[in-house]
Amino acid sequence: MAKPEPVQDIPEGAKSSYDRWVEGEGIPVLKTFFVEDIRKVELARWERKGGNGAFLQMEGAGQVNNSYICEIPPGKSLKVQRQLFEETIYIISGRGATTVWNNDARKQTFEWQAGSLFSPPLNTCHQLFNGSGSEPARYLAVTTAPTMINLLHNLDFIFNNDFAFNDRFDARQSYFNGDGTLFAGDYKGFKFNGNVWETNFVPDARNFKLMDYDVRGAGGSNIKFELSENTTACHISEFPVGTYKKAHRHGAGAHVIILGGEGYSLIWPDGAATEKFPWREGSMVVPPENWWHQHFNAGDRPARYLALRAFGSKKYQGASSKRYQPSVDRKKGGSQIEYADEESIVRQWFEEALAQRGVKSQMAKHYEKKS
Repeated sequence: MAKPEPVQDIPEGAKSSYDRWVEGEGIPVLKTFFVEDIRKVELARWERKGGNGAFLQMEGAGQVNNSYICEIPPGKSLKVQRQLFEETIYIISGRGATTVWNNDARKQTFEWQAGSLFSPPLNTCHQLFNGSGSEPARYLAVTTAPTMINLLHNLDFIFNNDFAFNDRFDARQSYFNGDGTLFAGDYKGFKFNGNVWETNFVPDARNFKLMDYDVRGAGGSNIKFELSENTTACHISEFPVGTYKKAHRHGAGAHVIILGGEGYSLIWPDGAATEKFPWREGSMVVPPENWWHQHFNAGDRPARYLALRAFGSKKYQGASSKRYQPSVDRKKGGSQIEYADEESIVRQWFEEALAQRGVKSQMAKHYEKKS
């Protein structure tokens, strides 16, 4: 397992405002686009948070978004936080609670556990508490900090701004109760394809019920989340034993966290060699912008992952790029490779991976489907 490395020296004139902020935080930084196990990344004291942390400065994020891991010691809490960038939090391990409030001090507190997913509404005050006196609680967060810090380049404005976004957080008692609304068709002027769930708290992403979603092949299922009126994107996908998904590409910053199963991903840019990254529960891969990538279930149970990225909301589409169409055949101007058009080595590698584990391929029926 690679250890987090200190921030590499960057020529002073080439440093972004975000680079300088990261250096000033004084915690380890892991620079790559694959993490073998987020549960085992080494952390160090993070004064800003009041816990332990490390930045995952993923190459595939392209300073559009970033990620970090933070751990709350047993029986402790983090310091109160408030920042002018969006943040989506996935609980890796432990249990605890979060309190959220705005300037009027009406507080909402909700409990979480391993597998929970939520987002403190933009620029709210919030504080995380460890509910165990004997075990640490660890979470991973994906944020839009690079975009906002580089755009505004004023940390005082980012971290000490008292503006309340009351349209995002109204302090109602049911705000974090886990209930949600499934969007399909036209809803309040927005168009949805039927697998978008609006909520402010997901109790357990590992076991959340998904919906059929075969546009990327392999008989998969999927759910997309709209959290806390964010512009960020968040979805869970699962695909069956003996199958793999079609290759596709999109913008930067998709943090793919493996929630269950075993397999591998292929990642490559046009005209370059393909790299293979084996994964299991706890792994994370972040494909760089415009790089092809493809996910393969080589294990004996369904493979499920959580993908977190910036500016991909289905509800607030103006904040996302329109250039990529990752579910449309590239021959039709999209960014997806159909099974019939993939290199023959792709199938060979998959069959070999299944044979090593004694698993039978289920891909024949998917190959035969019309693209």
